Amino acid sequence: MGHFQIIRAYGSLRRYSSMIKMLLSIDREDLETLWKLVKAKHRNTRPEEGYERVLWGDLKVMFEPDVESEVWRNLQGHKVTVWKLFSLSGVHFMRFQNMHIFMLVEKKYPLTPATITEMLNKKLQADYWNEMCYQLFKLMTKQRHNPKSV
Repeated sequence: MGHFQIIRAYGSLRRYSSMIKMLLSIDREDLETLWKLVKAKHRNTRPEEGYERVLWGDLKVMFEPDVESEVWRNLQGHKVTVWKLFSLSGVHFMRFQNMHIFMLVEKKYPLTPATITEMLNKKLQADYWNEMCYQLFKLMTKQRHNPKSV
């Protein structure tokens, strides 16, 4: 079984079996540093191998959403099964029947009003309720009613 492996500058090593497990224990600064390292390593070319390709894809969609990306077109018609917030890293996650997507709380993504309505109806799962939850709901509600203005 593959894992994401993170070795910090001071030598500690952590292995994660999924992005979700990693987001439970890393903060926003670590996440941004990871994206910089992955981006520098691959220079915007898609890795060929399994876990590295998944990590690169998840981070690229999260940090550099592209309206023309296949990811956003594939969301059309899929039902949201889980909507979860990782407060430590400021990331929210949506799972669909056969795909998932990670998004930064403060960033606008090309979500349709129908997808946002499903998110809001699914109810956000969060480790604890805080200002970040409120701001995320506010952003999603505003984007649902007026997608071009957010």
